[in-house]
Amino acid sequence: MTYSEMVDSIPDYAKDLKLNLTSVMEQSELTAQQAWGTAVACSLAARNRELYGAVLAEASGKLSPQALFGARAAAAIMGMNNIFYRFRHFASNEKYGTLPARLRMQSIRNHGADPADFELWCLAVSAVNGCQVCVDSHEHAVREKGIGEETVLAAIRIAATIHALAAVVGADPAPAL
Repeated sequence: MTYSEMVDSIPDYAKDLKLNLTSVMEQSELTAQQAWGTAVACSLAARNRELYGAVLAEASGKLSPQALFGARAAAAIMGMNNIFYRFRHFASNEKYGTLPARLRMQSIRNHGADPADFELWCLAVSAVNGCQVCVDSHEHAVREKGIGEETVLAAIRIAATIHALAAVVGADPAPAL
């Protein structure tokens, strides 16, 4: 399914999502790389193959190979880290916070993408995955790298829209044309 076909397949009850998708992908606060990297990372994290495939196909022409790799790496590593650190935060046993993670996390340093953009993608995926500890950590990191609050919220708008679309893309038959 192409990106246009995916957008056209969004059911009428999700019209707000369809309209939001168009606007959030064109926010002036984000570069094209930041916007499409966020969309790739969040669509992978949202676990809807049709949505991910359509976003990936569209983004492939807009992102460098390094940025595309970095966006996917952000989704992959945050998929693991968000669960681990969310557990530490939820568990009342403070001992867990003193024990080492002992999980390989080399892609955080070896992703090949712009470091600030990679942190932004990790932040967006952490928001999708609901990890407060990781959201706080990556929000702090992007701010240290010079990304402002407006840019952060622009990426989170993409994350919210993509996450909501994952529940509806492919859930209903395509509308009659």
